[in-house]
Amino acid sequence: MTNLPDIRVGSGFDVHAYDDDAPLYLAGLLWPGEPGLSGHSDGDAVCHAIVDALLGAAGLGDIGGLVGVDEPDTEGAASTGFVRLALAKLAAEGFRPVNVSVQVIGNRPKFSPRRDEAQRVMSELVGAPVSLSATTTDRLGFTGRGEGIAAIATALIAR
Repeated sequence: MTNLPDIRVGSGFDVHAYDDDAPLYLAGLLWPGEPGLSGHSDGDAVCHAIVDALLGAAGLGDIGGLVGVDEPDTEGAASTGFVRLALAKLAAEGFRPVNVSVQVIGNRPKFSPRRDEAQRVMSELVGAPVSLSATTTDRLGFTGRGEGIAAIATALIAR
């Protein structure tokens, strides 16, 4: 792409319903004792939102265009691999992440006890600071009813 600014911002959003038969992967971590997330891959909503934010910032599409949602080779795949693919695509266009901020929306898991660990794992993965926060919706909507998790990400990238 030509004539793009040197600094760009992108946003991403992802949502998955709980799946009691799957392990929970969230922010690159396994959360034992918690219901997992449904999805074609491991359902890590944080990673998926980050992918969309990074790709969107660079004008490179979204996670569906990167890995597809029905591809046999991505079934059950670790979503951290999708983040690596997005980073490679950014690098090929001359971009690098500056920082990413993600908010997790849901009643569980209790995020604060593992926030520092999740931030460290995601920052190492992205190669730039990743800050994570979490909130509930005061029992409103599907997340408030305890039906799933949503994640919103904002990414700053630079040439």
